[in-house]
Amino acid sequence: MGHLNLPSSKQRNARQWRLLDLVTGAFFAAVMLFFLLVFTRLGDSLAASGRQALLRSSSADPRGRHRLVALVEAGHQQTIDACPADAVDHMPCEDPRRNSQLSRAMNYYRERHCPPPEETPLCLIAPPRGYRIPVQWPDSLHKIWHSNMPYNKIADRKGHQGWMKEEGPYFIFPGGGTMFPDGAVQYIEKLKQYIPITGGVLRTALDMGCGVASFGGYLLAEDVLTLSFAPRDSHKAQIQFALERGVPAFVAMLGTRRLPFPAFSFDLVHCSRCLIPFTAYNATYFIEVDRLLRPGGYLVISGPPVQWPKQDKEWGDLQAVARALCYELIVVDANTVIWKKPHGDSCLPNQNEFGLTLCDESDDPSSAWYFKLKKCVSRMSAVKGEYALGMIPRWPERLKTAPSGAKLMKNGIDVFEADTRRWARRVSHYKTSLNLKLGTPAIRNVMDMNAFFGGFAAALSSDAVWVMNVVPAHGPSTLGIIYERGLIGVYHNWCEPFSTYPRSYDLIHVVAIESLLKDSGNGKSRCNLVDLMLEIDRMLRPEGTVVIRDSPEVLHKVSLIAPAVRWTATIHEKEPESHGREKILVATKSFWTLS
Repeated sequence: MGHLNLPSSKQRNARQWRLLDLVTGAFFAAVMLFFLLVFTRLGDSLAASGRQALLRSSSADPRGRHRLVALVEAGHQQTIDACPADAVDHMPCEDPRRNSQLSRAMNYYRERHCPPPEETPLCLIAPPRGYRIPVQWPDSLHKIWHSNMPYNKIADRKGHQGWMKEEGPYFIFPGGGTMFPDGAVQYIEKLKQYIPITGGVLRTALDMGCGVASFGGYLLAEDVLTLSFAPRDSHKAQIQFALERGVPAFVAMLGTRRLPFPAFSFDLVHCSRCLIPFTAYNATYFIEVDRLLRPGGYLVISGPPVQWPKQDKEWGDLQAVARALCYELIVVDANTVIWKKPHGDSCLPNQNEFGLTLCDESDDPSSAWYFKLKKCVSRMSAVKGEYALGMIPRWPERLKTAPSGAKLMKNGIDVFEADTRRWARRVSHYKTSLNLKLGTPAIRNVMDMNAFFGGFAAALSSDAVWVMNVVPAHGPSTLGIIYERGLIGVYHNWCEPFSTYPRSYDLIHVVAIESLLKDSGNGKSRCNLVDLMLEIDRMLRPEGTVVIRDSPEVLHKVSLIAPAVRWTATIHEKEPESHGREKILVATKSFWTLS
């Protein structure tokens, strides 16, 4: 007879105890893990690792990026991670990998093309291996550290023309260029025979396709302030070399859009083998130069097609466009031509083979932020006031004389004069009470992110600095006033990266930083403070200084973010004579490298 096998009571009790042991052990393990995570550094380390994983995935996951921004804004992100080593010279809006997929027509692919914010990784750009604090001005005009931008392409290709050469730990700049291999000084002396470079008549100049900006660098000795530009192209880092030398420069391309300057800003426009096809597309590029050149100003073109072999047609066309616009031919000297722009519109419309006509009276020639090039000539009468050379004061009187643009504003003269006095007080406070190194060789390249009338730059005019005055593209259009004062700058929208290389500026200054992020109409945020501070950090040199004036509430937000971008920040009281609630945050960027 079979037997039914039943578990004994001892077997049942053993199994129950084993299950109870497992449950109890799991409970105590959970308690121990809780204490480890909450009360020890292990928890901080694991949390930080999680945040860094979130950082690495942020560019691919917009929601992850949003969560990371929120962590940084709340001050919970200890340090934002470093970008990859190959991002050492990254410019988000001039990224060859991204832009190479775009149309080649009219060099569209070399213009600004910014990625959407959600596609921009949140990371800090490290300096290159071996980076050193830059050589100070004025020595930097002649030499820079090779290790700060170890790119020998220009030196190898253009060294015989006097551009630059490697010498020991330095790049040396003899001051030459393709059209002036014997040096910019000798070339400028030649131009002085035909152009009033000395005496303060000319002050603002634009150098197109500037190379390493030796022309602009040596014009500084004549008190002519030159803004040099070139695209990010096969001559790798030419603008980066210019900025490292302490010469005003930024990255731009004359392609399908107007350059980001108001009408009639420059007393002198210069092209030395810039290879801009001025007469192409019905002379569209010559028309843009005409928009930028002040009435009575001078246009200098050296190199092709001026009396250049096998370019007779191009040279003939260039002369025909200049005649159609009634430019006065000053001289043709070998491969250099100099024209003077007329003072009025009376010459057009006239008969010409390019079909040039004046723009409609409704056209604003100073609209220049992502503004398509026009095939009509800007009316001088469209800009009110007296702004022609010979009508405005000479430098340096023009710096403190109320510009005609200010006179057209309501109470403009009073506002201008008050702004000038205010910034003289503020800069004095910066130097004496905040111990900023303004006026010392430690600071050469300066940016004012919200410049208004350029009062901050004007107060620094006696110091050996240059200031990039930035006027927000969607705010009051005061950049023309800045140029009329004999200063330089550009339009920009601070919800996008700026067109410059990393490590461009020694000091960056901004008033009302939160206003740069908001829509002026409804007051809503268009972008976030974290991205803007990351962009400031990208532009700033190691050990560089940031000065931010704003309300205590806004500066508190900035101070929460500052440690995440590796800034050391302190908040100070404003100067005694100033009214309002604003305070001053001064931050220093730390000098760190990839391990």
